[in-house]
Amino acid sequence: MFTTRPELLGDFGMVASTHWLASATGMAILEKGGNAFDAAVGAGLVLQVVEPHLNGPGGEAPIILYSAARDQVLVIDGQGPAPATATIEHFEGLGLGLIPGTGLLPACVPSAFGGWMRLLQEFGSLPLRDVMSPAIELADKGYPVLSRISDAIRGVEQLFRNEWTSSASVYLTGDGPPRPGSRFKNTVVADTYARILAEAEAAGAGRDRQIDAARKAFYEGFVADAIDRFVGAAEVMDSTGTRHKGLLTGNDLAGWSAGVEAPVATDYHGYRVFKTGAWGQGPVFLQQLKLLEGFDLPAMGHNSGDYIHTIVECAKLAFADREAHYGDPRFAEVPLEGLLSRGYADERRGLIGNEAGLDLRPGSPGGRTPVLPEIPSVDTISAGSGEPTFASLREPSRDTCHVDVVDRHGNMVAATPSGAWLQSSPVVPGLGFPLGTRAQMFWLQEGLPNSLAPGKRPRTTLSPSLAFRNGRPYLAFGTPGGDSQDQWTLNFFLAHVHFGMNLQEAIDQPTWHTTHFPSSFYPRAATPGELVIEPRVGDRALDELRRRGHRLAVEDDWSLGRVSAAGVDHATGFLKAAANPRGMQGYAAGR
Repeated sequence: MFTTRPELLGDFGMVASTHWLASATGMAILEKGGNAFDAAVGAGLVLQVVEPHLNGPGGEAPIILYSAARDQVLVIDGQGPAPATATIEHFEGLGLGLIPGTGLLPACVPSAFGGWMRLLQEFGSLPLRDVMSPAIELADKGYPVLSRISDAIRGVEQLFRNEWTSSASVYLTGDGPPRPGSRFKNTVVADTYARILAEAEAAGAGRDRQIDAARKAFYEGFVADAIDRFVGAAEVMDSTGTRHKGLLTGNDLAGWSAGVEAPVATDYHGYRVFKTGAWGQGPVFLQQLKLLEGFDLPAMGHNSGDYIHTIVECAKLAFADREAHYGDPRFAEVPLEGLLSRGYADERRGLIGNEAGLDLRPGSPGGRTPVLPEIPSVDTISAGSGEPTFASLREPSRDTCHVDVVDRHGNMVAATPSGAWLQSSPVVPGLGFPLGTRAQMFWLQEGLPNSLAPGKRPRTTLSPSLAFRNGRPYLAFGTPGGDSQDQWTLNFFLAHVHFGMNLQEAIDQPTWHTTHFPSSFYPRAATPGELVIEPRVGDRALDELRRRGHRLAVEDDWSLGRVSAAGVDHATGFLKAAANPRGMQGYAAGR
């Protein structure tokens, strides 16, 4: 089978990510003697610099890992909570029925840096300088501008000039947006991270002491102070067309730290798949697997009309449950045991027929009554949006990064950093990066699992994955893509599991996703029955899907998904990795 590049094999270490400079950085850290966790942190910090339209230091980074020393799978909840004053009543007082997708109002506690530091301190081995230096150097000396960075800046150029002038000072040159391929420097971010490192090393010798000091500089020191001053004083134009003040304070940052928790898991055809808890959408991957257990997918044929129809209809049911039942378990009672039970899957599977379902149909695990939000109709919204696509000036594009690492010691990690997109919130003066906008994923309706509340984590779309095969650690994988993440990675996983494709072959296959359920992003619309698909699946499959009632949105070939993966083949002892050709920037590296 032809692939766009080979599946990499080796026995020392493997890194796969959405940008070649991050993959190279991770590999260099492995070569220096670091482990998979050191490499993931170094790569993650580089992604903040070289993909500022996709993530940043003010964003978030959920992480799932396998520690060989502990023989344990764990999750680092790199998703910051809502500010202490973020209440439904506050937004109602502003006359808002949805939290806007841009500006300062949707800012949660920046959690990416804290998540990376927790991973480094508890599981890594190298000094802080070794993992921070590559990002500092790239920000200071410059990196090649991707065409998508130029496009993102061009889309908000007038907003920068007229409203977000702190962003204009960082991202606009004398000739406007930086040209694709040109060298771009963000010396303000370089100075911010260099100061964090200097303050960390000034705290004295000792790895733990320095990491603690770095975290303190961010969450209690000069970074938190700069955020507190800016948000407390600025009134910023956002998606509503009105200027609003933000809610985030220095006290919100000082009161947060990244936690380590157990994953959620289920078994499927000899594999055990691990995801984050229901504060993220990860369990929908597991719910889809439970539904698909009752179908003979190989007999249908890969990417046949029947195969795609079956997977899409299972996705619709799982994501309907996401809307009705998922939320931060610290605030909402999420019936995960029932949602992932075989009996519940058997019951729900009976709803899948030969025709495309056009209704949103959440279930009642354990007799629990589902409660859905009031979902905006796409027909009533002028500015559509969604994380993986470029949209209008009013609601600019939003996307995500991903990195996977496996090392010779057997450690594995998958992380999906995102948020703090340069086009979604103004740069904090003196820091060189914007804040995140993840609070847009809350609903401003009382009584929902994902209703806004102070200190609550929004139900994020960020969804890294880890899998065992035959009881042994096997694969770390993930993708950018918002609501599509647990559809694109599922398509990849099923191609690998049921059709014997290697990692690169499975990544290169044409893919699809449905937008049948409400978007997690402002303005939160749903398009019932819509199936977004790459035409490489073939006319026969497309015609069959139309016949069954799917409302097809046929995109360009090679336009959907940015899956990457890294793992170990226990039969040969080789490590392996693969990355996505889509977007022309993701690469794997290894030896």
